[in-house]
Amino acid sequence: MTDLAVTYRGYAERAQAEADAATLENVRERNQRAAQAWMQMAERQERTDRGRAVRENAAAAARADLRPEPQTS
Repeated sequence: MTDLAVTYRGYAERAQAEADAATLENVRERNQRAAQAWMQMAERQERTDRGRAVRENAAAAARADLRPEPQTS
């Protein structure tokens, strides 16, 4: 998990806690929507990071395949 995803999940937890503590329905709903949005951002960030790692690994493997073989004398 990335630092951003962890940060987003922290924001989601805080928003959910505020929703749980809210006495006004509109405040509770607003904070629940915020918590849901933060969780979606965390999930999207994790997907992005996984995709980036796959691409970087594939690029590294391709570069390794292009390196010349060591010559033996």
